[in-house]
Amino acid sequence: MTDAAPRHRTIRTPLGEYTIAAEGAAITGIWRRDQAHFPGPDRLGTAAADNALLDEAAAQLLAYIAGEREEFDLPLSPRGTDFQRRVWSLLAEIPRGYTTTYGQIARVLDAPRASQAVGGAVGSNPISIAIPCHRVLSSTGAITGYAGGVETKRALLTLEGVELP
Repeated sequence: MTDAAPRHRTIRTPLGEYTIAAEGAAITGIWRRDQAHFPGPDRLGTAAADNALLDEAAAQLLAYIAGEREEFDLPLSPRGTDFQRRVWSLLAEIPRGYTTTYGQIARVLDAPRASQAVGGAVGSNPISIAIPCHRVLSSTGAITGYAGGVETKRALLTLEGVELP
């Protein structure tokens, strides 16, 4: 297997089981087990027990969930359309402890009627937690929709110090 070939590792965390995938020198996915949009074997590649990038990603994810790390420092390469990548880029700019709405992201994209399209892009984010899609709420501030489950979204926001209704 070459370094460019897809590879993955599954780890247990206090929030459930996560699969981390990499291709080349970048992380291409972090998915909670059984979440919506969980990838197939072609995207995951082979299981890699010994891989420095996956080791580092796993260590950072565990430290983040334990409250011992506030940011990720990983090379990320999410696969998606141009629109999705623009949305994911905006998600990466949302500071820890803050939230935004689908509508606010649509306005930043100069597409104020595109809230549903933004929601679709947010929901298909392949690198959960490191690209913080959990920081996006409904226009009313409600905790809605999260591919990894609303309770996981709530737990991540609580971990980050967001005051929830």
